[in-house]
Amino acid sequence: MTTNELKQLKSGTDIRGVAVDGLEDHPLTLTDEAVRRITAGFAVWLTRFGREKAVGPLRISVGHDSRITADHIRSLVVRTLEEAGVIVLDCGLSSTPAMFMTTVDLGCEGAVQITASHHPYYRNGLKFFTRKGGLDGEDIDQILDFAAEGEALHPAGPGRTETVQYMNEYCARLRRMICEGVNATDFQRPLRGFHIVVDAGNGVGGFYAEKVLLPLGADISGSVYLDPDGRFPNHIPNPENDEAMASISRAVTENHADLGVIFDTDVDRAACVDARGHEINKNRFIALAARIAADGGRGATIVTDSTTSDGLKKFIEQDLGGIHHRYKRGYRNVINEAIRLNLEGVDCPLAMETSGHAALRENYFLDDGAYLVTKIIIKLAQLGREGKQLEDLIATLEEPAESSEIRLNILAENFREVGNRLIEHITQCCQKDERCRVAPDNREGIRVSFAPEDGDGWFLVRLSVHDPVIPINIESNCAGGCRRIAASLLGLIGSVDGIDTTPLEEFAHKA
Repeated sequence: MTTNELKQLKSGTDIRGVAVDGLEDHPLTLTDEAVRRITAGFAVWLTRFGREKAVGPLRISVGHDSRITADHIRSLVVRTLEEAGVIVLDCGLSSTPAMFMTTVDLGCEGAVQITASHHPYYRNGLKFFTRKGGLDGEDIDQILDFAAEGEALHPAGPGRTETVQYMNEYCARLRRMICEGVNATDFQRPLRGFHIVVDAGNGVGGFYAEKVLLPLGADISGSVYLDPDGRFPNHIPNPENDEAMASISRAVTENHADLGVIFDTDVDRAACVDARGHEINKNRFIALAARIAADGGRGATIVTDSTTSDGLKKFIEQDLGGIHHRYKRGYRNVINEAIRLNLEGVDCPLAMETSGHAALRENYFLDDGAYLVTKIIIKLAQLGREGKQLEDLIATLEEPAESSEIRLNILAENFREVGNRLIEHITQCCQKDERCRVAPDNREGIRVSFAPEDGDGWFLVRLSVHDPVIPINIESNCAGGCRRIAASLLGLIGSVDGIDTTPLEEFAHKA
């Protein structure tokens, strides 16, 4: 395989491609050869750069989500690692965060999760971990270079595979957290009297209802799509998907539950629904997580992605007495920024994206949807003793009247150059326009606020992390404000070569 063919499988810090052969509109890209080469490249990379102590054979865990190609790819990964002399721990159906935890609890020097997150059933991929966390984009580049060159380890003898049921240990850890955190009179059944429904979307997350909540006394009746089914026949397992969120909201209201929980396919993301069926998602989810992570402390820094609302900033800085640090989109970007701040002595307990990726310092800065949900359920039980509800914790969060995202396709091949040129053009125009207030703390693209008479809100124009796309986020505190702000932005942009501004024009002029 050529370097270009392999590099096309890179998706940020993951490997992803089409894994089902024979689809007319989606040609196979994650071939058997690609899987074998990349797996071998990971073993080489781990030996050269990822091992803390280069003694004895490598020890690598392998797990997978519920996709229909998971077992086939698992066999390729395991066989390739065995040929490289690796001791393989085959963990079977597992969440992505659990695979990282094998480096903590089982002494694995590396971990491989076979997943493509919320992507369609015909896609799959590989995600890699060391004891330090998930790999960065530069690490993936090195692995792909090794793969393209056909590099592999040549041990004196083959490795071996051990089957382990690590998910049982992972679930036991979450149960212990709840028992100790709630500290109920019935210590072993702290969730007795609570009705919590789970929507796993036929991904991996069904374990949370059956192996975490149910043994602790919770009523999980009304939970939906707990059985793994790699075709995802009911809805996309994705907390950012409207159909998925409507599903868990419906499950809560129809069953009069106290809380609803929804996970993405591999459980590194989550969202909640309160007892009234209202979503605790995106900015509301970050606000709740920030309240819990700060734990009454003042001055904590919360790192989020760049698209978060002004209301969230006010909540963190005025209600919590903290500091809101907006950073670049991309969950690894947000996590790495939080790690950097802590190394500099900044008290930063949480890094979180509006997509639902949330990483707590107390949990290795691992984006683990089940861990955050566990923290929320502990708080739910604690509040219940005081006659309060979760939504009381974020009651002062101000939310916009409108919000929209518009995506402009970049038609030029040098899309990064074109996109950055547009952002620079908008920045220069805004600096000359009295209506525009450029955000002083923005770290991605250009974020501009407008007074009430000009739309009472803001826009953010940025370049997509991976794709030739300019996403534009707009929020307003008044009806029709997003259109007015879009019209102002359109006037600032003018005519731009190489960018299709049609979606912005249609939105701005929509009746």
